Amino acid sequence: PAVSHTFILREVKRLRNANFEIRTVSINSPECSATGMTAEELEEAAGTFYVKKERVRGAAAAHLAILLKSPKAYFKGLWFALRLAGTDLRQLVFSVFYFAEAVILGRWMESRDIRHLHVHFANAAATVGLIASRTFPIEFSLTVHGPDEFYDAPGVRLAEKIAGASFACCIGQFARSQLMKLSPHSEWAKFEIGPLGVDPQLFAPRPFRSSPRTFEILCVGRLVPAKGQYVLVAAVNRLAKSIPNLRLRLVGDGPDREGLARAIEAAGLTQHVVLEGSVNQDHIRDHYRQADIFVLASFAEGIPVVLMEAMAMEIPCVSTFVAGIPELIRSEIDGILVPPSDDRELAGAIKRLIDDPLLRRRLGAAGRRRVMEKYNLDRNVTRLAQIFTDRIERPREQRCIDTSLSA
Repeated sequence: PAVSHTFILREVKRLRNANFEIRTVSINSPECSATGMTAEELEEAAGTFYVKKERVRGAAAAHLAILLKSPKAYFKGLWFALRLAGTDLRQLVFSVFYFAEAVILGRWMESRDIRHLHVHFANAAATVGLIASRTFPIEFSLTVHGPDEFYDAPGVRLAEKIAGASFACCIGQFARSQLMKLSPHSEWAKFEIGPLGVDPQLFAPRPFRSSPRTFEILCVGRLVPAKGQYVLVAAVNRLAKSIPNLRLRLVGDGPDREGLARAIEAAGLTQHVVLEGSVNQDHIRDHYRQADIFVLASFAEGIPVVLMEAMAMEIPCVSTFVAGIPELIRSEIDGILVPPSDDRELAGAIKRLIDDPLLRRRLGAAGRRRVMEKYNLDRNVTRLAQIFTDRIERPREQRCIDTSLSA
Protein backbone atom coordinates (compact mmCIF):
# COMPACT_ATOMS: atom_id res chain seq x y z
CA PRO A 1 0.00 0.00 0.00
CA ALA A 2 0.92 3.62 -0.56
CA VAL A 3 -0.13 6.34 1.88
CA SER A 4 -2.38 8.01 -0.69
CA HIS A 5 -4.09 4.80 -1.86
CA THR A 6 -6.05 3.75 1.20
CA PHE A 7 -9.28 4.07 -0.79
CA ILE A 8 -8.29 0.95 -2.76
CA LEU A 9 -8.11 -1.11 0.42
CA ARG A 10 -11.54 0.19 1.45
CA GLU A 11 -13.01 -1.03 -1.84
CA VAL A 12 -11.28 -4.41 -1.60
CA LYS A 13 -12.48 -5.09 1.94
CA ARG A 14 -16.08 -4.20 1.11
CA LEU A 15 -16.06 -6.34 -2.02
CA ARG A 16 -14.82 -9.24 0.07
CA ASN A 17 -17.67 -8.62 2.50
CA ALA A 18 -19.96 -8.95 -0.53
CA ASN A 19 -18.52 -12.47 -1.13
CA PHE A 20 -16.01 -11.58 -3.84
CA GLU A 21 -12.79 -13.55 -3.67
CA ILE A 22 -9.97 -11.05 -4.19
CA ARG A 23 -6.22 -11.63 -4.08
CA THR A 24 -3.99 -8.56 -4.04
CA VAL A 25 -0.80 -8.18 -6.05
CA SER A 26 1.69 -5.34 -6.25
CA ILE A 27 4.68 -4.85 -8.50
CA ASN A 28 6.59 -2.93 -5.82
CA SER A 29 6.93 -3.34 -2.07
CA PRO A 30 4.97 -1.01 0.25
CA GLU A 31 5.80 2.68 -0.07
CA CYS A 32 6.01 3.18 3.68
CA SER A 33 7.70 1.12 6.37
CA ALA A 34 5.79 -1.30 8.56
CA THR A 35 5.82 1.23 11.39
CA GLY A 36 4.05 3.73 9.13
CA MET A 37 1.22 1.39 8.15
CA THR A 38 -2.04 0.89 9.96
CA ALA A 39 -2.89 -2.54 11.38
CA GLU A 40 -5.36 -2.98 8.51
CA GLU A 41 -2.68 -2.19 5.93
CA LEU A 42 -0.17 -4.51 7.61
CA GLU A 43 -2.67 -7.35 7.45
CA GLU A 44 -3.31 -6.76 3.75
CA ALA A 45 0.39 -6.39 2.98
CA ALA A 46 1.06 -9.76 4.62
CA GLY A 47 -1.33 -11.42 2.16
CA THR A 48 -0.18 -9.50 -0.92
CA PHE A 49 2.03 -11.04 -3.60
CA TYR A 50 4.92 -8.70 -4.46
CA VAL A 51 6.26 -9.34 -7.94
CA LYS A 52 9.70 -7.79 -7.50
CA LYS A 53 10.32 -9.76 -4.33
CA GLU A 54 10.66 -12.85 -6.52
CA ARG A 55 14.02 -11.47 -7.67
CA VAL A 56 16.17 -13.21 -10.28
CA ARG A 57 15.70 -16.77 -9.04
CA GLY A 58 11.91 -16.52 -8.86
CA ALA A 59 11.75 -14.76 -12.21
CA ALA A 60 13.93 -17.41 -13.86
CA ALA A 61 11.78 -20.22 -12.45
CA ALA A 62 8.55 -18.59 -13.68
CA HIS A 63 9.93 -17.92 -17.17
CA LEU A 64 11.36 -21.41 -17.54
CA ALA A 65 8.09 -22.99 -16.43
CA ILE A 66 6.01 -21.04 -18.94
CA LEU A 67 8.56 -21.41 -21.74
CA LEU A 68 8.53 -25.20 -21.36
CA LYS A 69 4.78 -25.45 -20.90
CA SER A 70 3.55 -22.95 -23.49
CA PRO A 71 6.41 -21.76 -25.73
CA LYS A 72 4.03 -20.33 -28.34
CA ALA A 73 2.21 -18.23 -25.74
CA TYR A 74 5.51 -17.17 -24.20
CA PHE A 75 6.94 -15.80 -27.43
CA LYS A 76 3.59 -14.28 -28.39
CA GLY A 77 3.64 -12.28 -25.14
CA LEU A 78 7.28 -11.29 -25.63
CA TRP A 79 6.62 -10.12 -29.20
CA PHE A 80 3.61 -8.10 -28.02
CA ALA A 81 5.70 -6.44 -25.29
CA LEU A 82 8.41 -5.52 -27.77
CA ARG A 83 5.89 -4.12 -30.24
CA LEU A 84 4.47 -1.89 -27.50
CA ALA A 85 7.83 -0.13 -27.34
CA GLY A 86 7.88 0.71 -31.02
CA THR A 87 11.22 2.15 -32.12
CA ASP A 88 12.03 3.83 -28.80
CA LEU A 89 15.11 2.07 -27.39
CA ARG A 90 14.44 3.26 -23.85
CA GLN A 91 10.89 1.94 -23.99
CA LEU A 92 12.21 -1.29 -25.45
CA VAL A 93 14.27 -1.85 -22.29
CA PHE A 94 11.24 -1.09 -20.13
CA SER A 95 9.11 -3.49 -22.18
CA VAL A 96 11.55 -6.32 -21.50
CA PHE A 97 11.24 -5.65 -17.76
CA TYR A 98 7.45 -5.39 -18.02
CA PHE A 99 7.37 -8.74 -19.82
CA ALA A 100 9.54 -10.29 -17.12
CA GLU A 101 7.13 -9.03 -14.46
CA ALA A 102 4.10 -10.09 -16.49
CA VAL A 103 5.33 -13.70 -16.63
CA ILE A 104 5.91 -13.76 -12.86
CA LEU A 105 2.42 -12.33 -12.32
CA GLY A 106 0.74 -14.66 -14.83
CA ARG A 107 2.47 -17.73 -13.42
CA TRP A 108 1.32 -16.76 -9.91
CA MET A 109 -2.27 -16.32 -11.16
CA GLU A 110 -2.15 -19.59 -13.09
CA SER A 111 -0.97 -21.50 -10.03
CA ARG A 112 -4.05 -20.25 -8.15
CA ASP A 113 -6.50 -20.66 -11.02
CA ILE A 114 -7.23 -16.91 -11.09
CA ARG A 115 -8.71 -15.88 -14.43
CA HIS A 116 -9.30 -12.17 -14.13
CA LEU A 117 -6.86 -9.37 -13.38
CA HIS A 118 -8.07 -5.87 -12.44
CA VAL A 119 -5.51 -3.04 -12.21
CA HIS A 120 -6.46 0.08 -10.26
CA PHE A 121 -4.41 2.57 -12.31
CA ALA A 122 -3.66 2.95 -16.01
CA ASN A 123 0.07 3.25 -15.28
CA ALA A 124 3.02 0.89 -15.71
CA ALA A 125 1.26 -1.77 -13.62
CA ALA A 126 -1.50 -1.79 -16.24
CA THR A 127 1.15 -2.30 -18.92
CA VAL A 128 2.31 -5.38 -17.02
CA GLY A 129 -1.30 -6.53 -16.75
CA LEU A 130 -1.92 -5.99 -20.46
CA ILE A 131 1.17 -8.03 -21.40
CA ALA A 132 0.12 -10.79 -18.97
CA SER A 133 -3.30 -10.95 -20.67
CA ARG A 134 -1.56 -11.50 -24.02
CA THR A 135 0.66 -14.24 -22.59
CA PHE A 136 -1.80 -16.17 -20.40
CA PRO A 137 -5.47 -17.14 -20.79
CA ILE A 138 -6.68 -14.39 -18.45
CA GLU A 139 -8.88 -11.34 -18.83
CA PHE A 140 -7.68 -7.86 -17.93
CA SER A 141 -9.57 -4.76 -16.83
CA LEU A 142 -8.59 -1.50 -15.20
CA THR A 143 -9.79 1.53 -13.26
CA VAL A 144 -8.93 4.88 -14.83
CA HIS A 145 -8.49 7.89 -12.55
CA GLY A 146 -6.64 10.49 -14.60
CA PRO A 147 -5.37 12.94 -15.32
CA ASP A 148 -1.68 11.97 -15.63
CA GLU A 149 -2.26 9.20 -18.16
CA PHE A 150 -4.28 11.57 -20.36
CA TYR A 151 -1.30 13.94 -20.76
CA ASP A 152 0.92 11.24 -22.23
CA ALA A 153 -1.59 8.78 -23.65
CA PRO A 154 0.80 7.49 -26.36
CA GLY A 155 3.64 7.13 -23.85
CA VAL A 156 1.60 5.02 -21.43
CA ARG A 157 0.02 3.12 -24.34
CA LEU A 158 -3.45 4.05 -23.14
CA ALA A 159 -5.14 3.24 -26.46
CA GLU A 160 -3.60 -0.24 -26.41
CA LYS A 161 -4.77 -0.76 -22.83
CA ILE A 162 -8.29 0.23 -23.78
CA ALA A 163 -8.23 -2.15 -26.73
CA GLY A 164 -6.86 -5.01 -24.63
CA ALA A 165 -9.16 -4.55 -21.62
CA SER A 166 -12.44 -6.37 -21.30
CA PHE A 167 -13.79 -3.25 -19.56
CA ALA A 168 -12.63 -0.08 -17.83
CA CYS A 169 -14.05 1.54 -14.69
CA CYS A 170 -13.90 5.33 -14.90
CA ILE A 171 -14.10 7.22 -11.61
CA GLY A 172 -16.18 9.97 -13.22
CA GLN A 173 -17.52 11.49 -16.39
CA PHE A 174 -14.32 13.43 -17.08
CA ALA A 175 -12.26 10.24 -17.04
CA ARG A 176 -14.74 8.49 -19.33
CA SER A 177 -14.76 11.44 -21.74
CA GLN A 178 -10.98 11.24 -22.08
CA LEU A 179 -11.12 7.52 -22.85
CA MET A 180 -13.79 8.23 -25.46
CA LYS A 181 -11.55 10.86 -27.02
CA LEU A 182 -8.69 8.37 -27.24
CA SER A 183 -10.61 5.39 -28.64
CA PRO A 184 -12.94 4.53 -31.51
CA HIS A 185 -16.67 4.47 -30.87
CA SER A 186 -16.61 0.67 -31.03
CA GLU A 187 -14.71 0.63 -27.70
CA TRP A 188 -17.03 2.98 -25.80
CA ALA A 189 -19.31 0.22 -24.51
CA LYS A 190 -16.39 -0.96 -22.35
CA PHE A 191 -16.45 2.17 -20.20
CA GLU A 192 -18.30 2.01 -16.89
CA ILE A 193 -18.70 4.79 -14.33
CA GLY A 194 -17.54 3.52 -10.94
CA PRO A 195 -17.17 6.50 -8.59
CA LEU A 196 -14.91 6.35 -5.56
CA GLY A 197 -16.34 7.10 -2.12
CA VAL A 198 -15.76 7.48 1.59
CA ASP A 199 -17.42 6.08 4.68
CA PRO A 200 -19.61 8.91 6.07
CA GLN A 201 -19.72 7.19 9.47
CA LEU A 202 -15.94 7.02 9.71
CA PHE A 203 -15.61 10.58 8.40
CA ALA A 204 -18.29 12.09 10.60
CA PRO A 205 -18.89 15.83 11.11
CA ARG A 206 -16.45 17.52 13.45
CA PRO A 207 -17.54 20.28 15.88
CA PHE A 208 -18.12 23.59 14.10
CA ARG A 209 -16.14 26.57 15.37
CA SER A 210 -17.82 29.89 14.71
CA SER A 211 -14.96 32.11 15.92
CA PRO A 212 -11.83 30.00 16.30
CA ARG A 213 -8.84 31.48 18.08
CA THR A 214 -6.73 30.29 15.13
CA PHE A 215 -8.22 29.68 11.68
CA GLU A 216 -6.93 26.29 10.68
CA ILE A 217 -6.59 25.67 6.93
CA LEU A 218 -5.83 22.09 5.92
CA CYS A 219 -4.43 20.69 2.69
CA VAL A 220 -3.87 16.93 2.35
CA GLY A 221 -1.98 15.60 -0.64
CA ARG A 222 1.39 14.62 -2.01
CA LEU A 223 3.84 17.50 -2.26
CA VAL A 224 4.10 17.48 -6.04
CA PRO A 225 3.67 20.20 -8.67
CA ALA A 226 0.19 19.06 -9.73
CA LYS A 227 -1.25 19.77 -6.27
CA GLY A 228 -0.53 23.51 -6.47
CA GLN A 229 0.78 23.92 -2.92
CA TYR A 230 3.00 26.85 -3.97
CA VAL A 231 -0.14 28.72 -5.06
CA LEU A 232 -1.77 27.96 -1.71
CA VAL A 233 1.29 29.25 0.16
CA ALA A 234 1.16 32.42 -1.97
CA ALA A 235 -2.53 32.84 -1.10
CA VAL A 236 -1.75 32.50 2.62
CA ASN A 237 0.99 35.07 2.19
CA ARG A 238 -1.62 37.51 0.87
CA LEU A 239 -3.81 36.92 3.93
CA ALA A 240 -1.32 36.56 6.77
CA LYS A 241 -0.71 40.28 7.41
CA SER A 242 -4.40 41.14 7.77
CA ILE A 243 -5.36 37.83 9.43
CA PRO A 244 -2.51 37.04 11.83
CA ASN A 245 -4.39 34.14 13.49
CA LEU A 246 -4.12 32.02 10.33
CA ARG A 247 -2.40 28.65 10.09
CA LEU A 248 -2.04 26.36 7.09
CA ARG A 249 -1.15 22.71 7.63
CA LEU A 250 0.24 20.83 4.62
CA VAL A 251 -0.17 17.11 5.25
CA GLY A 252 1.79 14.90 2.90
CA ASP A 253 5.26 14.39 1.53
CA GLY A 254 6.95 14.39 -1.84
CA PRO A 255 9.63 15.95 -4.03
CA ASP A 256 8.37 19.52 -3.49
CA ARG A 257 8.91 19.44 0.26
CA GLU A 258 12.30 21.15 0.32
CA GLY A 259 11.27 23.80 -2.19
CA LEU A 260 8.10 24.55 -0.25
CA ALA A 261 10.08 24.84 2.98
CA ARG A 262 12.36 27.40 1.32
CA ALA A 263 9.39 29.34 -0.09
CA ILE A 264 7.70 29.40 3.32
CA GLU A 265 10.84 30.69 5.01
CA ALA A 266 11.52 33.26 2.29
CA ALA A 267 8.01 34.66 2.66
CA GLY A 268 8.32 34.84 6.45
CA LEU A 269 5.47 32.36 6.91
CA THR A 270 7.06 29.89 9.30
CA GLN A 271 4.54 30.90 11.99
CA HIS A 272 1.65 30.42 9.58
CA VAL A 273 2.49 27.31 7.51
CA VAL A 274 3.36 23.90 8.94
CA LEU A 275 4.71 20.99 6.91
CA GLU A 276 3.26 18.01 8.75
CA GLY A 277 4.72 15.23 6.58
CA SER A 278 2.92 11.99 5.75
CA VAL A 279 0.14 10.85 8.05
CA ASN A 280 -1.53 7.45 7.89
CA GLN A 281 -5.24 6.74 8.19
CA ASP A 282 -5.05 6.16 11.94
CA HIS A 283 -4.19 9.85 12.43
CA ILE A 284 -5.47 11.75 9.40
CA ARG A 285 -8.90 12.36 10.91
CA ASP A 286 -7.26 14.20 13.81
CA HIS A 287 -6.09 16.80 11.30
CA TYR A 288 -9.52 17.02 9.69
CA ARG A 289 -11.14 17.56 13.10
CA GLN A 290 -8.93 20.58 13.74
CA ALA A 291 -9.61 22.17 10.35
CA ASP A 292 -11.92 25.10 9.75
CA ILE A 293 -11.35 25.17 5.99
CA PHE A 294 -9.97 22.60 3.55
CA VAL A 295 -8.13 23.83 0.44
CA LEU A 296 -6.84 21.94 -2.59
CA ALA A 297 -5.27 24.28 -5.16
CA SER A 298 -4.64 21.56 -7.76
CA PHE A 299 -3.65 22.07 -11.38
CA ALA A 300 -4.68 18.51 -12.30
CA GLU A 301 -6.86 15.92 -10.57
CA GLY A 302 -9.17 12.99 -11.05
CA ILE A 303 -11.79 13.31 -8.34
CA PRO A 304 -9.84 13.67 -5.08
CA VAL A 305 -10.80 11.39 -2.21
CA VAL A 306 -9.34 13.89 0.28
CA LEU A 307 -12.00 16.40 -0.79
CA MET A 308 -14.67 13.76 -0.19
CA GLU A 309 -13.26 13.07 3.27
CA ALA A 310 -13.23 16.76 4.20
CA MET A 311 -16.74 17.30 2.85
CA ALA A 312 -18.04 14.27 4.74
CA MET A 313 -16.73 15.89 7.94
CA GLU A 314 -18.58 19.15 7.07
CA ILE A 315 -15.38 21.11 6.45
CA PRO A 316 -16.06 23.83 3.86
CA CYS A 317 -13.82 23.25 0.85
CA VAL A 318 -12.08 25.49 -1.64
CA SER A 319 -10.63 23.93 -4.78
CA THR A 320 -10.15 24.57 -8.50
CA PHE A 321 -12.11 24.26 -11.74
CA VAL A 322 -10.03 21.39 -13.14
CA ALA A 323 -10.75 17.94 -14.58
CA GLY A 324 -13.14 15.95 -12.39
CA ILE A 325 -13.35 18.30 -9.38
CA PRO A 326 -16.52 20.10 -10.60
CA GLU A 327 -18.28 16.70 -10.65
CA LEU A 328 -17.76 16.57 -6.88
CA ILE A 329 -18.08 20.25 -5.91
CA ARG A 330 -20.67 22.49 -7.50
CA SER A 331 -19.27 25.94 -6.87
CA GLU A 332 -21.21 28.03 -4.36
CA ILE A 333 -23.42 24.99 -3.60
CA ASP A 334 -21.13 22.31 -2.12
CA GLY A 335 -17.98 24.44 -1.82
CA ILE A 336 -16.09 27.15 -3.67
CA LEU A 337 -14.11 26.64 -6.87
CA VAL A 338 -11.59 29.11 -8.25
CA PRO A 339 -9.41 29.16 -11.39
CA PRO A 340 -6.22 27.11 -11.02
CA SER A 341 -2.96 29.06 -10.57
CA ASP A 342 -4.74 32.23 -9.33
CA ASP A 343 -3.49 32.88 -5.79
CA ARG A 344 -5.46 36.16 -5.62
CA GLU A 345 -8.78 34.41 -6.30
CA LEU A 346 -7.81 31.61 -3.94
CA ALA A 347 -7.01 34.08 -1.16
CA GLY A 348 -10.33 35.83 -1.78
CA ALA A 349 -12.28 32.57 -1.46
CA ILE A 350 -10.49 31.68 1.79
CA LYS A 351 -11.14 35.14 3.20
CA ARG A 352 -14.83 34.89 2.37
CA LEU A 353 -15.05 31.76 4.46
CA ILE A 354 -13.03 33.23 7.32
CA ASP A 355 -15.25 36.33 7.41
CA ASP A 356 -18.56 34.49 7.12
CA PRO A 357 -19.19 31.69 9.66
CA LEU A 358 -22.72 31.16 8.27
CA LEU A 359 -21.24 30.49 4.81
CA ARG A 360 -18.75 28.04 6.33
CA ARG A 361 -21.54 26.20 8.09
CA ARG A 362 -23.81 26.16 5.02
CA LEU A 363 -21.16 24.91 2.62
CA GLY A 364 -19.92 22.35 5.14
CA ALA A 365 -23.39 20.87 5.59
CA ALA A 366 -24.01 20.91 1.84
CA GLY A 367 -20.70 19.19 1.21
CA ARG A 368 -21.63 16.31 3.49
CA ARG A 369 -25.01 15.96 1.77
CA ARG A 370 -23.22 15.80 -1.58
CA VAL A 371 -20.99 12.97 -0.36
CA MET A 372 -23.94 11.11 1.14
CA GLU A 373 -25.83 11.35 -2.16
CA LYS A 374 -23.06 10.71 -4.69
CA TYR A 375 -19.88 9.49 -2.99
CA ASN A 376 -21.05 7.18 -0.21
CA LEU A 377 -18.53 4.33 -0.17
CA ASP A 378 -20.99 1.50 0.51
CA ARG A 379 -23.35 2.64 -2.23
CA ASN A 380 -20.57 3.07 -4.77
CA VAL A 381 -18.94 -0.25 -3.93
CA THR A 382 -22.32 -1.86 -4.50
CA ARG A 383 -22.25 -0.28 -7.95
CA LEU A 384 -18.69 -1.55 -8.48
CA ALA A 385 -19.72 -5.04 -7.39
CA GLN A 386 -22.49 -5.00 -9.98
CA ILE A 387 -20.02 -3.96 -12.68
CA PHE A 388 -17.72 -6.86 -11.79
CA THR A 389 -20.64 -9.28 -11.64
CA ASP A 390 -21.98 -8.18 -15.02
CA ARG A 391 -18.63 -8.00 -16.74
CA ILE A 392 -16.73 -10.95 -15.27
CA GLU A 393 -19.14 -13.63 -14.14
CA ARG A 394 -21.51 -13.72 -17.11
CA PRO A 395 -20.58 -15.58 -20.29
CA ARG A 396 -18.86 -13.43 -22.90
CA GLU A 397 -21.85 -13.60 -25.28
CA GLN A 398 -24.24 -12.47 -22.55
CA ARG A 399 -21.93 -9.61 -21.60
CA CYS A 400 -21.83 -8.35 -25.16
CA ILE A 401 -25.62 -8.32 -25.32
CA ASP A 402 -25.95 -6.56 -22.00
CA THR A 403 -23.33 -3.98 -22.92
CA SER A 404 -25.07 -3.02 -26.12
CA LEU A 405 -28.41 -2.78 -24.34
CA SER A 406 -27.05 -0.59 -21.56
CA ALA A 407 -25.30 1.67 -24.04
